Amino acid sequence: MQARRAARELALILFSQMNTIDNLNKWDFQDIVLKSVRTLTNNSSDDLKSASASILAMKAYIEEYESNHPDNLKRPIEVSNIPVPIPLTSDMQGKLDELLNIAEKTMLALEIAEMSALEENADVKEYIVNITNAFKEHKSEIDDQIKKFAFGWDINRLVKMDKDILRIAICELLYVKDAPLKVIIDEAVELAKKYSTEDSASFVNGILGKVVIENNLK
Repeated sequence: MQARRAARELALILFSQMNTIDNLNKWDFQDIVLKSVRTLTNNSSDDLKSASASILAMKAYIEEYESNHPDNLKRPIEVSNIPVPIPLTSDMQGKLDELLNIAEKTMLALEIAEMSALEENADVKEYIVNITNAFKEHKSEIDDQIKKFAFGWDINRLVKMDKDILRIAICELLYVKDAPLKVIIDEAVELAKKYSTEDSASFVNGILGKVVIENNLK
């Protein structure tokens, strides 16, 4: 996993946990990064518990389906059931998609936790510092960009998660300038999908596209 992807995820949690970053110091930062990692791992633990319940429900469904299948109903009671074909219903596909999504998020959280804990992966912390410092220095300009392109929206009433995702991405686009534009926008959209809603993902993508055009970014 790339260090910058981990940094973006941790930066989002860092932003969400702070009322202001104007007085952030080294020790505050280290404490918040640690809390951010714990948040990710705790969320993953909750997701795994949910996944376990879904797996048990699927297992019970399959066992019941097998027992009630005509091929087994006509067999003697004392003998074991034989395997039978099972239809892959849309409901089961949905459950499998949910489990795959949980597995992906869990792996991501573990990778971020590992990268953040290892000293040799200082790139993660350095990139978060760069984003944070850029926001501290250019907060008003960054929020002005959001206000300008969020037609009909009061920035103070935007979903905080969406606002923080935009702030991080605009920091990268305008001031950090250390990653390809497409990567920054794509990963901001993915963060919106993961932590907010599908509508938020479209909203974030639209505003960042306008920021790119407005500032003639290439």
